[in-house]
Amino acid sequence: MRVEHALRSLADSASTELRVKAPVQTTLYSLSEQPPQPSDRRGGERHLTLFRVGTVLIGGRRELCLIKNISAGGMKLQLYCAVEVGQPLQVELKTGMSVAGSVSWIRDGQVGLTFEAPIDVIRILTHDEAGPRPRMPRIETDAPICVRHGASTYRLRASDISQGGVKVGHAAGLPVDAEVVITLPGLTPQPGVVRWTEHGFAGLSFNLPLPLSELVAWLEGQRPSSRAA
Repeated sequence: MRVEHALRSLADSASTELRVKAPVQTTLYSLSEQPPQPSDRRGGERHLTLFRVGTVLIGGRRELCLIKNISAGGMKLQLYCAVEVGQPLQVELKTGMSVAGSVSWIRDGQVGLTFEAPIDVIRILTHDEAGPRPRMPRIETDAPICVRHGASTYRLRASDISQGGVKVGHAAGLPVDAEVVITLPGLTPQPGVVRWTEHGFAGLSFNLPLPLSELVAWLEGQRPSSRAA
């Protein structure tokens, strides 16, 4: 009953999240203790598909990843950086939880991660409805950003970014709930909204999430080695 209730309670939030008019990927959640395999389908098991993006810690830096499949024993990832079989990884989920494991296989850009110990899939799927809503994974950056509000233009610095929005500094004068146009060098201008302001910072959300491939390419271009090249 606990499993059925958890899966049913997430159905509405899943359908809401997948209504976004942009290309999305789906994650397959399984209750099996076996880690996912390259061609894993798990057709006979209870599962729920949801969009999920995470970050993976590699060599002291955070990289975005797409989580294709999660079971109690492991996960299948699409990574945008090189790893090796046997390499330890730590994956931070959208809920803010992190899990540790090692790379068990690599095939066609997909990576299998076997957890150090089985995890509680239901705990990952559920969260306290009275608590804060989970946020998309954020990546630290330091990039110039132009925010236009009506006739006013603010030239600021972005301190972190996700598919859903960006945090900017020195944002005095930006009113909460203001509709803005957000322009980062190398990205198409994005319409958005000022969600909060505090201590000289502001949180801006995009009206539509950035495609993951577009965000990853932009982040690659922000690295000092890429700029130098």
